[in-house]
Amino acid sequence: MAEYDPTTPVLVGVAAVQQKLEDYHQALEPIALMEQALRLAAADADSESLLARAGEILVPKGIWSYSDPGRLLAGALGCPSATTVLGEIGVSQQTLINRACAQIASGEMEVVLVTGAEAKYRSLCAAKAGAEAGETSQLEVEPDVTLLPDDELWSEVESAAGLGMPVGYYAIMDSALRHSQGLTVEQHRDQMAAMYARFSEIAAANPEAWSDQAVSAEHIREASDANRMLAFPYTKLHNSQWNVDQGAGLILCAARVAEELGIERDRWVFPRASAESNFMSVVASRADLGGCPGFRLAGQAVMEAAGIDFNDIRLRELYSCFPYAVRAQLQEFGMDGGGDLSVTGGMTFGGGPLNNFVFQATVRMTQLLRQQPDDVGLVTTVSGMLTKQACALWSATPNPGGWICEDVTGQVREASVIRELVANYQGEGYVAGYTVLYQGSEPWRAVAIFDLPGERRTVAYSEQPVLLQSMQEREFCGEVFTLAEGRFGH
Repeated sequence: MAEYDPTTPVLVGVAAVQQKLEDYHQALEPIALMEQALRLAAADADSESLLARAGEILVPKGIWSYSDPGRLLAGALGCPSATTVLGEIGVSQQTLINRACAQIASGEMEVVLVTGAEAKYRSLCAAKAGAEAGETSQLEVEPDVTLLPDDELWSEVESAAGLGMPVGYYAIMDSALRHSQGLTVEQHRDQMAAMYARFSEIAAANPEAWSDQAVSAEHIREASDANRMLAFPYTKLHNSQWNVDQGAGLILCAARVAEELGIERDRWVFPRASAESNFMSVVASRADLGGCPGFRLAGQAVMEAAGIDFNDIRLRELYSCFPYAVRAQLQEFGMDGGGDLSVTGGMTFGGGPLNNFVFQATVRMTQLLRQQPDDVGLVTTVSGMLTKQACALWSATPNPGGWICEDVTGQVREASVIRELVANYQGEGYVAGYTVLYQGSEPWRAVAIFDLPGERRTVAYSEQPVLLQSMQEREFCGEVFTLAEGRFGH
């Protein structure tokens, strides 16, 4: 036990599950997928007794109706007295993993279970059959602990202009980053297409990925009947794929417990260092619309804590809900972009269950670190509209200084310049970022965030056909428009 403290947290059991059953009657509901994932994770550790010893069960909220899924799992897994924790939408998935590690490192808990699952494909198949996929009824049971976000993810000013789904927000932020990097619209599209084509190749080689087919860059880049444009320049294949039935289970315990249970040392993977920012700001208010100080500061904290540069890491899973998330991380981390950026195939091709993809990624990373014990693995997390950020390093050997977790929320708050948002501005404004939203196969509305006098911001839209076309052909960031009644035009 000389190389680590007895309370050092260690990940000893992992499992990812997925199902592709068109007969929704035969498909498992989300809570059953979670249970299956945790049972398989215990089998992965070769220690079923881990489940009964669990002191806490953490689950992120998903597209299901259970009010306390941890309680259902506690009863099924034989640990009825376990504390149940539910992380609401807007709480980072890495926050749950960090909490599990902290509970173990402090001596409060010996074994902690972390799990999540979605069965949106099951629901989709039921809907196609004119039915509804049933779920276990649980509506009035409250979790022991509920983790809530501190603020809102979007504003009324943004919604009034037509922004709703995340794809529009991310496309706007990406246009601002593109402009700051000096890329043309065509160069930007080429870069994203190449990146996602590589993700599809990685997924095709990952047995736990949702997609097993590599896709060409050209097919990803261009809109078609099979790959429609959602928010220019993002097609469907730039978008996280959430119509999946996938779950993941992680079992963490104290090193002392792993020793006691005789869990083979080659199954152990240590959380080395992590950092997270929970500072929240709505997209349109961010002065640096294309930047992300949260990732810059979280990345710096983790690299310093572990004494390693992200460019020296070969096993990386950069959160990939949309291309902007990956591109912003590369910029803020100072990464050169060489080497693979995903071990799963990303959220389009590996599968992007709404609120537990980071668990899927951590499972895959653990499997690879067991095969490559001399490597270190990086897994990053995004919550909301790149609202919260987190980084985690894992390895088969413990951090020399023990597990370190940094909360950089305060530093990110100080580093973030926030603009006042105003509604229905009249006058001139400069485009800070923009997109063209689609309905079906047709462009519907251009939405832009504008810089205004007095360091203020607003969001406005246009439905002029000429603008909808030209804003997809050349750069409009920095252009001046006249704004009135929530609309913009020349």
